[in-house]
Amino acid sequence: MEAAEHSIFDLLIWGGASLSFIGLLGLVWCIVYVARARRSKLSDEEMRGRLRRALPMNLGSLFLSVIGLMLVILGIFLA
Repeated sequence: MEAAEHSIFDLLIWGGASLSFIGLLGLVWCIVYVARARRSKLSDEEMRGRLRRALPMNLGSLFLSVIGLMLVILGIFLA
């Protein structure tokens, strides 16, 4: 049996897919976090505090997803 050869482009594609998946998990976490906050009937000030805490995670997750998808596309084009 021959050893499977992996090019740098395969690693770029799979690395980008992994990054996108991590970003997607972060986005799902943000959705669940905010949905729980909405269901708990918090006061306006407490709700704002929860949303303030969720916003950086949401933006970071979105950034990871976009960068991951860009790596996947780059790997596909260059392969």
